[in-house]
Amino acid sequence: MAALIATTATARPLIIAHRGASAVRPEHTIAAYKEAIRVGADFIEPDLVATKDGVLVARHENEISGTTDVAAHPEFAARKATKIIDGVSTTGWFTEDFTLAELKTLRARERLPQLRPANAKFDGQESIPTLDEIIALAKSAKVGIYPETKHPTYFRGIGLPLEPPLLAALAAAGWTTKAAPVFIQSFEVGNLQVLRGQTRVRLIQLIADGVSGDGVAYDTLVTPAGLKGVAAYADGIGPAKDRIIGRDADGRLTAPSSLVADAHTAGLAVHPWTFRPENYFLPADLRRGTDPAAHGDLAAEYRAYLATGIDGLFSDDPASAVAAIAPR
Repeated sequence: MAALIATTATARPLIIAHRGASAVRPEHTIAAYKEAIRVGADFIEPDLVATKDGVLVARHENEISGTTDVAAHPEFAARKATKIIDGVSTTGWFTEDFTLAELKTLRARERLPQLRPANAKFDGQESIPTLDEIIALAKSAKVGIYPETKHPTYFRGIGLPLEPPLLAALAAAGWTTKAAPVFIQSFEVGNLQVLRGQTRVRLIQLIADGVSGDGVAYDTLVTPAGLKGVAAYADGIGPAKDRIIGRDADGRLTAPSSLVADAHTAGLAVHPWTFRPENYFLPADLRRGTDPAAHGDLAAEYRAYLATGIDGLFSDDPASAVAAIAPR
């Protein structure tokens, strides 16, 4: 395993298991995290949302109908609701309407069964893990964690801020310094700026398209001036990988942008997301056959991005990332 504090362009890039080994197990389950650890990931990634009683659990979204069997529980039928989350109307069942004990009665299921039918055989086997359970697993396996605060402005607005329980859990684990095997990531700017005054662990500004949940246009963050501003509160960026190497009108990879070099000039590490093995997600020139669920040439995509000097990467399939980045 690489040194968990290595983030420079000269170090072996870090392998971050995106929601665990989510290409081969239902995402955000202990089984997915264990598989990621088994194949050699450096970090496991829990996306964090809050329960009604303020416990942090791992789900990609607080709406859980796509990743659990909640819809099959008649005792929870009345909790189906429509809410505005970061400006988007969303209908389903939400973690903040359940206590931890109630959520633990649910079972995880595969989010993308059409693309990952083999994962569906694990449906019903795993519960929703808590942050404390994930930290315990990571510590025992000597890997790092890479938690994301999901919709922090929304959760703060309903009286369930994510930052205090996250920092308390890290403190209980003894992970409070820059040397800790932890990165905290967020698509929002404001909560990272607040966290910078509350913790010394490394912070990562996630960058997508459009506008963040707290109203910041991402395009303003990827200019040299914007990156300099990010460096005032964060240790790195986690850009959508198309911001590093785009795709042309035919869906093929283009020449790299200057983002990696510009970020390094600002003193920021670069950890792009997300590498996935299925044709559906790959550039047109790296697909193999016409089946969207078939695996294409992910190794070639890794090589293209590694050549830009990235410091780490998020992958649904950490085993393939280990193979691409080896030898260790």
